[in-house]
Amino acid sequence: MARELGPRGIHVAHVIIDGMVDLPSTRAWFKDKSDDEFLNPAAVAEQYYQLYAQHRTTWTLELDLRPYTEKF
Repeated sequence: MARELGPRGIHVAHVIIDGMVDLPSTRAWFKDKSDDEFLNPAAVAEQYYQLYAQHRTTWTLELDLRPYTEKF
C-alpha cells in the first residue's frame, strides 16, 4: 500500500502493538503484572498522532510499540 499510495501523498504505516494495553479488562486478566508491563493508552495514542503529524520527507512505515520490560 505504501508503494502505491505514498507517491500520491498518502502516508501508510504498519503499527505493531506488541503488549498489553492498560485497560480495565486487561488489568482484570493480569492482576499480577506491574504498571510497567502495560502499554499506556495515552502513550499509544500519542504515537499514532506522531505518525499522522510526520513530515512527508521522514515518514515511518513500520512502528513497533512494546513495553521496555519485554525480554528479547
